[in-house]
Amino acid sequence: MKRWTSPKPVASVRFLLPTPTSPKFGKADSYEKLEKLGEGSYATVYKGKSKVNGKLVALKVIRLQEEEGTPFTAIREASLLKGLKHANIVLLHDIIHTKETLTLVFEYVHTDLCQYMDKHPGGLHPDNVKLFLFQLLRGLSYIHQGHILHRDLKPQNLLISDTGELKLADFGLARAKSVPSHTYSNEVVTLWYRPPDVLLGSTEYSTCLDMWGVGCIFIEMIQGVAAFPGMKDIQDQLERIFLILGTPNEETWPGISSLTLFKLERFTQYGPKNLRQAWNKLSYINHAEDLASKFLQCFPKNRISAQAALNHDYFSNLPPRLWELSDMSSIFTVPNVKLQPEVGEGMRVFGKNNSFSKSLSNSKH
Repeated sequence: MKRWTSPKPVASVRFLLPTPTSPKFGKADSYEKLEKLGEGSYATVYKGKSKVNGKLVALKVIRLQEEEGTPFTAIREASLLKGLKHANIVLLHDIIHTKETLTLVFEYVHTDLCQYMDKHPGGLHPDNVKLFLFQLLRGLSYIHQGHILHRDLKPQNLLISDTGELKLADFGLARAKSVPSHTYSNEVVTLWYRPPDVLLGSTEYSTCLDMWGVGCIFIEMIQGVAAFPGMKDIQDQLERIFLILGTPNEETWPGISSLTLFKLERFTQYGPKNLRQAWNKLSYINHAEDLASKFLQCFPKNRISAQAALNHDYFSNLPPRLWELSDMSSIFTVPNVKLQPEVGEGMRVFGKNNSFSKSLSNSKH
């Protein structure tokens, strides 16, 4: 099969800011607010319409406190997103800065993976899981090549269009990683999708951080339930992970004893299990268990990269043209690539009560 080749480095792109030749961009009156979609601590999200080209948009309005100025995470999200141009990353159209607010104008996407799975309980169609995962890995490979970590992968942050396009969203916690010795906050990923190294207090991580989240999402799409749904605290979350993958030690995870929250006596000693023992549907899909096991490695350096995962045998029955697409080309431009109807119903177009707004308004802005 065709091999995945490295995407071109993230290049600087022309960004729609006010210029003498495009006076309508960068101004609040260029967009009509249609309805409020959701509200968080720092931001409100509206469905809107561009008066420039008539397209639907999502308006993420971030409130600015005079004494605090522009929230740093909002600046970080905007600066990262304006340089990212990929079919599987939500597109930032415009930025509007006033004294009271900072508004990020995104393409409008109908729903997200969390709501899609809620609408189709019990696990998704295996072919659809494959297409969603392929798109997720495409987007991640692109940002990882640009030395950017997402740091908050979860179903709510993966937008799904009415045609089945998956787009990475909510880069409020994302960080550009350029110097390997940098350390980052370990309070970054929603507990269920947070890797054991971060749960144990590690602040030194790289792209492998995101790959754990991919594994959790992969399992959830197939099985229909969260992979590690911790109910109490970090200890409970780790116990759930170790119950299936085995309790780590210095032999299986060199350096684990130096992590601040790791004390071997605190944890029940489990041996590793086959993943199909925990998630039986993996056994019905060719190569799914093997790929999942490569994502869900407790020792961070053992996790497969996004780029390598795209070449895994799990994807071997997809059309070779998918590996030749340009960054901005959708996988659905390839003949015969389309979503299958889920059990009991076909694809729906989701309307007002979508959770796109949750992804945007709940981010820590």
